[in-house]
Amino acid sequence: MTAQASPNSKSATRRLVFPFTAIVGQEEMKLALLLNVIDPKIGGVMIMGDRGTGKSTTIRALADLLPEIEVVADDPFNSHPTDPELMSDAVKQLVEQQGGVKVAQKKVIMVDLPLGATEDRVCGTIDIEKALSEGVKAFEPGLLAKANRGILYVDEVNLLDDHLVDVLLDSAASGWNTVEREGISIRHPARFVLVGSGNPEEGELRPQLLDRFGMHAEIRTVKEPSLRVQIVEQRTEFDQNPQAFLEQYQAQQDELQERLVGAQERLKSVSMDYDLRVNISQVCSELDVDGLRGDIVTNRAAKAIAALEGRTEVTVDDIRRVVTLCLRHRLRKDPLESIDSGYKVEKVFNRVFGLEEAETEAVAATNGTGARAR
Repeated sequence: MTAQASPNSKSATRRLVFPFTAIVGQEEMKLALLLNVIDPKIGGVMIMGDRGTGKSTTIRALADLLPEIEVVADDPFNSHPTDPELMSDAVKQLVEQQGGVKVAQKKVIMVDLPLGATEDRVCGTIDIEKALSEGVKAFEPGLLAKANRGILYVDEVNLLDDHLVDVLLDSAASGWNTVEREGISIRHPARFVLVGSGNPEEGELRPQLLDRFGMHAEIRTVKEPSLRVQIVEQRTEFDQNPQAFLEQYQAQQDELQERLVGAQERLKSVSMDYDLRVNISQVCSELDVDGLRGDIVTNRAAKAIAALEGRTEVTVDDIRRVVTLCLRHRLRKDPLESIDSGYKVEKVFNRVFGLEEAETEAVAATNGTGARAR
């Protein structure tokens, strides 16, 4: 793990961000984001919920929490200095010719995608004139290049043009962005954690696109007065003296950062029993989930949560904690149905994993004991 700068040196170089460990509530959103950082192949998070619930604050806090990464110096794509899968073609050539490259340390980048962004701004553009006159592939990188090995955040993703959402999801799934124009083709690595947020009142995302997000977190405005007061007081304290507020949480931030780094390293050695994998697929089948993306994402998320908690074996409880996040947005919506899709996922999960019977027996045992006591 890369050593972190002290809080004092941070303030001199960049804007201070509200600490991730100080955020109250919204556990679903925080868990989904952490799991995607541990395994970006989960496929991103769609966060739907009320306005003013701290979506942007939480995502910026997550990016700030992550340790610095090694990149190739002066490379616009944040290429990895040793992993060919995360290198641009130009860096690969350089490594083959010179045997190595100059390395720099860089903070994980969070790229905010504006709603009015054009495809050229997102994907990058090719300067055809320069390519024809000088015979070189003149490429102006876009936001996908900047977001490589970082976090790409799209606020109000349900208001973004469907074509652009498609482009983002394709890049997030494949890990590469390809730009083609007038017979010239350029590609570069685009591995990022895609985070979309929106308010359901302003329109839902099309089911085909919603299904492409790995996880779906629902957040609501905190109702409990004491918690609301705590959130307001924390925010006021941070705004008045950000440096002092950050120092209060520095030990917790460092501990969580170490857990994340350890989980990333541990992930490859995490295993899951065959029976558990069969049960996950049975849950997906009984819920009539289209395709196999739900099965794959649930498997990945369960392994990521085990890694986060320092274990190498997935338990039923790990699956229980992620299954709703991974499946509820993949269910076919019936406009006349009032039952929450999360409840449906939980009900089928409990039945398939035999938890329903265990709960019934426990209740019966408790009632029996109570009757005897009376």
